[in-house]
Amino acid sequence: MDSELDKEIEAALSDMSLMDFEEPKAMTSDTKLKTGTVVSVQRDDILVDMGGKNTGLLPIKALGSEPIPEVGSEIQVIIKGYNAHEGLIMLSREDAVEAAEWDTVEKGQIVEGVVRGHNKGGLELKVGGIKAFMPISQIDTDRIEDDQLSGFVSRKMTCQVMDIKRSEKSLVVSRREVMKKEAAIEREKKFETLSEGDTITGTVRTIMPYGAFVDIGGTDGLLHIGDMSHARVEDPNDIVSEGQTLELKVLKLDRENKKIGLGLKQALADPWTDAENKWPVNSVVSGRVTRLADFGAFVELEPGLDGLIPISEMSFAKRINHPREVVSEGEVVRTRVINLDLERRRIGLSIKRLEDDPWQGASVRWPAGAIVEGRVSRTAAFGAFVELATGVEGLIHISELANEHVQNVSEKVREGDMVKAKVLEVDEGRRRMSLSIKQSEESAEGSNYSDYLTGGDAVFEKPRKKRKKPLRGGMDF
Repeated sequence: MDSELDKEIEAALSDMSLMDFEEPKAMTSDTKLKTGTVVSVQRDDILVDMGGKNTGLLPIKALGSEPIPEVGSEIQVIIKGYNAHEGLIMLSREDAVEAAEWDTVEKGQIVEGVVRGHNKGGLELKVGGIKAFMPISQIDTDRIEDDQLSGFVSRKMTCQVMDIKRSEKSLVVSRREVMKKEAAIEREKKFETLSEGDTITGTVRTIMPYGAFVDIGGTDGLLHIGDMSHARVEDPNDIVSEGQTLELKVLKLDRENKKIGLGLKQALADPWTDAENKWPVNSVVSGRVTRLADFGAFVELEPGLDGLIPISEMSFAKRINHPREVVSEGEVVRTRVINLDLERRRIGLSIKRLEDDPWQGASVRWPAGAIVEGRVSRTAAFGAFVELATGVEGLIHISELANEHVQNVSEKVREGDMVKAKVLEVDEGRRRMSLSIKQSEESAEGSNYSDYLTGGDAVFEKPRKKRKKPLRGGMDF
């Protein structure tokens, strides 16, 4: 201390007795907030009258950024100890500020803090003069990882007091709670301005297997995977990426639960708008097979527009059990448009109709009454199918296999057998033909060679009288 301060202290203590010096000893390291009166301000120190003829010494540097108090003004301090040699109480302003703030801080209070450091569990802050802790889960509404903590050091944060333990000087704060409240306010404001059908701009914030959450300014909306594209989407990452800016349509507003449904494909051109001109019936088109089902194959003609090749439209030549026998996923195929339903958004396609239909002219090529020859292609409980040409089959009903009663088809014919049969009826529209072995045998027994004429694919029998009773089986198989 300089000589002037020595004189100041001597003057302040000149009328104190020995008994007066015993009072401060009891006040050593008192953590309670005390109020004193400034009696003198020196170059480095301030003398403070603490009452009861007790004088304290407060270093000016302890004020930090606070202004130096005037003589006669009151100041709050904390007693740190007693200097017996100088006969002075040692005071602290920093601890006093902290003690004063501990008295005023309350749970739920919004405070300002500065991040001073971090550890594995969260951030260390200074809230005024108080040390506080912010758990990692309370830093943001999004998940924060340990390796991100250093990026918050020196940042100022608005926080909410979550827990106070004054006796342990423990203060826990949360930035996340403040962010949630701010988001709720912004969400309310946003809901007041939004309407279903609005076109808005948003930024992709998080991508999930079922869609993406998009920040539309003040709140998030859900862009469902089904509303990302007119085409089928397996993975949202194929369509959008985090941070991407999108133009979207507001599809649904749930004001009660504060939820917003968004659509990306609704903001894009609809590929079905001009489908009637682009894909007219009977036109030949190419597309990529996107997926197979038991009933057919889906073909993408352009993004968002798929046509279906039914399994029945895949081949004239053979019976198809599964589409994979003809096409595979990813393959580019040529097809013919056979129907277009704009209202139901469906296009029917065909592979087999790129070729000539073998059933066209079948009633002329194999007229009723003709004797034909073919290979048994398959059998069923009710009869046998006979292939007359590629893509053309006729049915011999079990009742038409022989004159006698037939219990089982395999008693008379088996798959691969070559047989002769009489054509009973041909229906080109329904692509069905009814045949009979027993009637071909009857015709052969009751006629001679001159009764038959050989012509092309069939032998023609002389006209016979029409039966009054309908044949069993026939076209109703």
